Amino acid sequence: MNILIQHGHVIDPQNNIDALNDVYIANGKIISIGNKPDGFKAEQTINAKDQIVMPGIVDLCVRLREPGLEYKGTIASETNAAAASGITTVCIPPDTRPCIDTTAVAELIHQRANEIARCHVVTQAALTVGLQGEHLSEMAVLKKQANSVGVSNALKPLKNILVMRRAMEYAASCDMTIFLHAEDVGLANNGCAHEGAVSTRLGLPAIPESAETAAVSRDLMLIEQTGVRAHFSHISSANALQMIAQAKQQGLPVTVDSSIHHFHLTDMDIGFFDSNCHVIPPLRSQRDKDGLRAGLKQNNLDAICSDHQPHCADAKLAPFSATEPGISGLETLLPLSLRLVNEKVLDMNSMVKKLTLEPAKILGINAGTLSINSPADICIFNPKTSWTVKPQQFVSAGHNSPFVDWELQGKVSHTLLDGNIVYQAT
Repeated sequence: MNILIQHGHVIDPQNNIDALNDVYIANGKIISIGNKPDGFKAEQTINAKDQIVMPGIVDLCVRLREPGLEYKGTIASETNAAAASGITTVCIPPDTRPCIDTTAVAELIHQRANEIARCHVVTQAALTVGLQGEHLSEMAVLKKQANSVGVSNALKPLKNILVMRRAMEYAASCDMTIFLHAEDVGLANNGCAHEGAVSTRLGLPAIPESAETAAVSRDLMLIEQTGVRAHFSHISSANALQMIAQAKQQGLPVTVDSSIHHFHLTDMDIGFFDSNCHVIPPLRSQRDKDGLRAGLKQNNLDAICSDHQPHCADAKLAPFSATEPGISGLETLLPLSLRLVNEKVLDMNSMVKKLTLEPAKILGINAGTLSINSPADICIFNPKTSWTVKPQQFVSAGHNSPFVDWELQGKVSHTLLDGNIVYQAT
């Protein structure tokens, strides 16, 4: 189908486009920006006046819950939520049930996602068999036959540091990115909140900042030794980010992201045991939040992700430490990122880059750009539209959000996937 997007403010960091332009789409690809191609006849026209037209969002960490945890969410429910949020590519960690340590599980997920066709789904392969942290998975096979974009042990610890070294060596030999959850399991000691005044006052088992910084320090030394390409997922502390920034300056092949909620919430938001604020890594101190925001300004943070983890209501009804960690974050990713623009933490171009181009580079996929002949994966949103967060109205099956009743700006009007409109606001 030939589609014309008219009168929109087009932002494409890859091609340094930041201006009012028309976008021309044919056969699922972008064929021109600005100038009408000869003989082009639009079968459908989208009026994007007063709206931003940007590449579709690439989200680095999304749990779809299928297979194995369909009572929390399904590939259908969560990819529909992604489409409604302007997200055209999601990367899922390997901690499904069964986990993604065989090609069969990966093929099942890809087949189901392709049938639903609401967004592209890419998978991380399990670093170790069964995510048990002991025996390395068949990384080379999973890369070749399952098209895995990298390897990860999700939130599960490895048996010891030697297993991590061997895993990095194997990943490096396969030219695969290793995605790291930086947490020293001994220091974390089954905690559920940041170690500080709030956890002490509430009597909650705590996770010190050193649980993250010690793991980052260890992993950086192994990355230097093995030469593996590594990505630190959902970093939560200012000191850990500073360590990674220094390593990048020294030439180590590392990248880093943080979850959007860590830029807006601190451990103070736990209040009186609000279980929707139970996340791993935990919400840190005000100093850490400020440090992460400074990292965005200084371009030390490569990307922003939702770290989407939908839960059923029961998962958040137990005492705080017994609840399951995670936030349903797809539908607040873009407006909370836009809030960082409105608060002068980022400019609009940088925000778009950290939601699209940079995560696509980390995954090594052809996405995050409006280049000519690239797939027409596009997000169109109105940055001025205000709305109130009502989780019960989420498209996602997970309604577990700490942002209840927050007034946000930014609402998606259209999402295009390979030139097809997969979401249109009513």
